[in-house]
Amino acid sequence: MTRPKIVLDCDPGVDDMFALFCALRYCDLVAVTSVAGNVGLDYTTENALAILELAGSDVPVHRGAAGPFNGTTAEDARHVHGETGLGGVSLPAATANIASDDATDALFDLTATGDVTVVAIGPLTNIAHAIERDPTWIRRIPRLVIMGGSTAAGNVTSHAEFNIWADPEAAEVVFDSGISLTMAGLNLTRQVTMGQPEIDAMSASSTPTAAAGAGALDYYSDFSMAHYGVKQSAMHDPCAVLEVVRPDLFGREAMAVNIETAGVHTRGMTVCDQRANAVAPDTDVLVDAASSVVVELIVQAAIDPAS
Repeated sequence: MTRPKIVLDCDPGVDDMFALFCALRYCDLVAVTSVAGNVGLDYTTENALAILELAGSDVPVHRGAAGPFNGTTAEDARHVHGETGLGGVSLPAATANIASDDATDALFDLTATGDVTVVAIGPLTNIAHAIERDPTWIRRIPRLVIMGGSTAAGNVTSHAEFNIWADPEAAEVVFDSGISLTMAGLNLTRQVTMGQPEIDAMSASSTPTAAAGAGALDYYSDFSMAHYGVKQSAMHDPCAVLEVVRPDLFGREAMAVNIETAGVHTRGMTVCDQRANAVAPDTDVLVDAASSVVVELIVQAAIDPAS
């Protein structure tokens, strides 16, 4: 398995924790940039530092945007991920400090070699700021892979997925920029679920990352049980990381995708044109996955992210 170079832009977040484990095990993780999303920026930054240190990694973390692209107040998902973002799991405080407090400059520097893929699994605020500051930046990255959006139903509203809904103006900048874009939306990530068998597998391991993963997944799955009647949780964010490593595990279709920013009932929707005669399909949209293989890769990464 090749180890592609990536920068991970994230808002940890329970499923972000598993995405970080996957990035460490299967990728050459160049750096992490944090963004407000699942919880506030202080928590997402601290969580990224703590998760990396728990995994024995010294990958640098660059602090990013504290709120949406247009300056409005950030909305979060504490009701899903817990007050601090990691599902009630308390990790040892990181001893490392952030590498910088300007994720945009960091993105420019980290991708200057032209061979670093950016994987964004939170609101797209940092990415939009980078494009706004230098529109030519999109030509220096091979591809942007995001977890966000949906070709079907949303989760925050009937039509909107959280990462896009949390900052639709940023998403609009990104989707309209001409960047080479792969989208792992809810229609895909809901096919990749973990629950009690995976909790048990991680609990049987003696590694600190497995223990953290089991505890966070247990909390996450309890939320799913309370709200959806099933103790299974979709592993949204790891799908975006694993697509970079194992694209063969995912089916895809080219679609024209636009972001709804004004609709009373549809703000934050990814409007995906799935017609056979759609004009100018510009987004590589993931539509299905070899779910059992993806889940096994996630569990292996949680047990031993350093392999």
